[in-house]
Amino acid sequence: MRGGLVLSRSQTMTRWLALAFATWANPIDIDYRYSPEQRAEGISYRTGADPVVVRYGDAYVLFATLADGYWVSKDLVSWMFVKADGWPSDQPVAPAVMAADGVLFMLPSAMTPTPVWSTHDPAGGRWRASSVALPRVGPPTGPWDPALFRDDDGKTYMYWGSSNLYPLYGVQVDLAAPSLSGPTVPLINLDPVSHGWERFGYDHADAVTRPFLEGAWMTRRGTRYYLQYGAPGTEHNVYATGVYVGTEPLGPFAYASYNPVGYKPGGFVNGAGHGSTFEDVHGNVWSTGTAWVGLNWPFERRIGLYPAGFHDDGQMWIDTRFGDFPHRMPDHKLAAGESTFTGWMLLSYRREKPFSDEDPRTFWVAKQPRGLGASLVVDLGAVKTVRAVQVDYADVDTRIYANGPDVYTSFALEGMGTDGQWARLALVERERDRPNAYIELERPARVRWLRYKHGHVAAERVAIAELRVFGVGDGPPPAAPAIVSARRRADARDAVIVWKPVAGAVGYNVRWGVAANRLHATYQRWAHQPTRLALRALSTGVRYFVAVEAFDENGVSPLSQTLTIEP
Repeated sequence: MRGGLVLSRSQTMTRWLALAFATWANPIDIDYRYSPEQRAEGISYRTGADPVVVRYGDAYVLFATLADGYWVSKDLVSWMFVKADGWPSDQPVAPAVMAADGVLFMLPSAMTPTPVWSTHDPAGGRWRASSVALPRVGPPTGPWDPALFRDDDGKTYMYWGSSNLYPLYGVQVDLAAPSLSGPTVPLINLDPVSHGWERFGYDHADAVTRPFLEGAWMTRRGTRYYLQYGAPGTEHNVYATGVYVGTEPLGPFAYASYNPVGYKPGGFVNGAGHGSTFEDVHGNVWSTGTAWVGLNWPFERRIGLYPAGFHDDGQMWIDTRFGDFPHRMPDHKLAAGESTFTGWMLLSYRREKPFSDEDPRTFWVAKQPRGLGASLVVDLGAVKTVRAVQVDYADVDTRIYANGPDVYTSFALEGMGTDGQWARLALVERERDRPNAYIELERPARVRWLRYKHGHVAAERVAIAELRVFGVGDGPPPAAPAIVSARRRADARDAVIVWKPVAGAVGYNVRWGVAANRLHATYQRWAHQPTRLALRALSTGVRYFVAVEAFDENGVSPLSQTLTIEP
């Protein structure tokens, strides 16, 4: 069927996609692929990055870097991997994907002339390459990190670039040939002297390394064209999405003062750069982003999915607040201001050491080979209502470089209240690999202790970075924190926000934006961190508004007083 995803071609896929759940948590729960890139060095890890999601008919297709295929979904929650047939021999890096005229097109990053791949049947996984290669472009030689965009008038454009020297470029293309249909146009470049968030390093603290500009993506909204880009580098917590806005697909473009639009430097999931923006079947807008793990290799990453949208005056926003807590997937068009956050809070924060520190780069390792008989118990401190659990595995000495039949996950979750009896809460049987397994319980469970009982992973050493438990405590939410000050430093790209601690808080969200009612950017802080944030993500000459909220196991506080950070 042209323009529709034919799921009936695979009974396994149909059965699996029917098991959709109403909620999800980042990183999204897919079978991230083992990377072969560092096999010679003996470095083994699962990764997924540079996500592109496009609608094809009434379903969605997800592509990522270094995957031997892609994922399909009917609901943006349950994803089924499809191994591609007829693709490039090398796993594509940051592929450009576009659905147009009932065809799904794919163009991988390339340094030499390359064909454009296409399919009418993404569920079947069968692709064919164009008989003519798309010409090489440059400088620099490319296209690397390409993106494809079909405008309302039927013209197609390609955007590309991944460099700390060169700008992003654009050109009109003809995919039927394929060929270039016009001159290459330089579009945008970084300006870290004016834009604090474009500076490299952890929390933008590297003053030596030139930042990287990459990850182009184009979205049209009315008469406005939004050129997304990723900066300043994927290997740190501050990898973010920015936009320039224009009235033509090849510009000129103007910097959006409200940048970065997608920013997630704090919490369990760090990073929201180099992704895509798309509408679901209900008309809701979503944005994907690349999250940093960096345990085995700087480019060990995961994928995040976030609600997004546009204000009537054109301002784009991406909501990363509680971006690694459970969210509901709506079955309707969201009303203005309607949140997808479930309100299920983190019940496992610092409940078990050393692994419950909300850091994917620390982990617990089972003593037994292959984790035989291993279990892990979290004491929640009191009986609480558990709604969901996320099991985040770590790759430790795995020596696996490709997914195969033995790469799958199985485990059981059990709970115990005050009666001393363990009861099964969930069972994950052999179906697929789940490095970030998110389990919404079939019904809420009143438990004090939660136990993970290991079944299988492919690795010899079983390592868990985090066992995250979500639900609701029985007490009232915390009081609003008192914000003490929010002042710019001598370097106008930096500000320091100070607030008073709240008793019993699990963490805080520092929220800011260019209007008091548009605090779209969030930096999440844990209670063990200082109640003082050096925010290095501001643009010079822009007035900001900032407030702080506290959260604990029972809920979220009201916002503090909102302060102004003058230019």
